[in-house]
Amino acid sequence: MGTGWVWNERLAWFDNGRWAGPLAPGGFVEPGEHMENGETKRRVASLVAASGLLDRLTPVAARRATREELLRVHTPGYLDYLAAENAKPKGGFADREIQRVPFGPGDLEIAELAAGGTIEAADAVARGAVRNAYVLTRPPGHHALPDTGLGFCVLANVALAVEHVRAVHGIERVAVVDWDVHHGNGTQDIFYGDPDVLTVSIHQDRLFPDGGLAAETGGPGAEGANVNVPLPAGCGTGAYEYAFEQIVLPRLRAFRPQFVVAASGYDSAAFDPNGRMMLHSDAYRWMTERLMAVAAESADDRLLVVHEGGYSAFYVPFCALAVVEALSGHRTEAADPALARLAANPLQALQPHQAALVTAIRDGGAPTDSGVPA
Repeated sequence: MGTGWVWNERLAWFDNGRWAGPLAPGGFVEPGEHMENGETKRRVASLVAASGLLDRLTPVAARRATREELLRVHTPGYLDYLAAENAKPKGGFADREIQRVPFGPGDLEIAELAAGGTIEAADAVARGAVRNAYVLTRPPGHHALPDTGLGFCVLANVALAVEHVRAVHGIERVAVVDWDVHHGNGTQDIFYGDPDVLTVSIHQDRLFPDGGLAAETGGPGAEGANVNVPLPAGCGTGAYEYAFEQIVLPRLRAFRPQFVVAASGYDSAAFDPNGRMMLHSDAYRWMTERLMAVAAESADDRLLVVHEGGYSAFYVPFCALAVVEALSGHRTEAADPALARLAANPLQALQPHQAALVTAIRDGGAPTDSGVPA
């Protein structure tokens, strides 16, 4: 069995409109390119192909998710709302009231293609057609809630994949690990009361959205099934590895998932304009390899990696390539040209305040508003 690969050129066509990064145009805000645009994902696909790795991957065709599939996570009212917005001559907004998640007319079909491609990849992994899979999808999904979009996200791609493998393949325990720089609030909310889905988010503390604190551990009957590791800005590989070793990996191994999903955002990388972390491509390779080891122990190698955020068009491709190389077991000649410089930064090492925070979270101490362990 090989590694599945999902990409469809139409995903790059999802139209966020003319914004100024994440800012709505108007007044003295000059319109330009939306931060979540298709160029970054297209460049990932280009590098995977140019490196020769694409020839070693198993293509998995994306298709639109059905309404029945979407209703496993989303409310009928939200799907009807999206359909009405989609029919407007200039498109609409996925977030009902905030109006910060724009999409063009007809683009709901592309969001459904992203969700359906994620479901198809999860299905291929679950039935053993591939050992693991990478979904290069757009728009992202980990902020989407059952009844609204949020934070560039329209449909909850990862959550929909989780519900698919549970409903169709009878998989009982699923773990989701989210290393996007922003809290995976949507995935947390959807499964907060479900003890059979372990949700883990390692993110920059209170960057977006509100919440994501260590004290949020799961709803009634699901205590301990949600794990948040909110890290201070400026963390490098040392802090992430320490958080994995002290919190993430022990919780995963205690849970013994039968299926593992990584919500793989690259906005925690050093060059990203939408986060303040310091990771490099080998950090994502390291985290992927650790999840592969967990999947080998209890999930028959079943690991699904779903692309989330990441807004540095020149650097995200090298980070994503490192993850796909790890999944497939094949290193290419397309070396990360920034890796040596980033890895040599002495602040990549675990800092005392970072270690104190992670240790406090591990031991049940929630951070205070100042970010200092209580």
